[in-house]
Amino acid sequence: MLSDAPDWIMERRRELGERIADRRAAAHHTQESLCEATGLSRATLQRIEAGETDPRYGDLLRIAAVLHTEIAVLVG
Repeated sequence: MLSDAPDWIMERRRELGERIADRRAAAHHTQESLCEATGLSRATLQRIEAGETDPRYGDLLRIAAVLHTEIAVLVG
């Protein structure tokens, strides 16, 4: 977790995680099924969705592809 980040970054990170979780649920994926489809660990996805970490660009690409959306939709 990057606790030394400014509040506005922490908020944007939380928003990103919420959008990913919302899109995942709308696509009828569990965290487990999304992890299987993307190759991410469940712990990594949980940290991303909780806004506790900054996802790697490659991870965002994988998530967006599986959710049939653009990265821009996820990052807002």
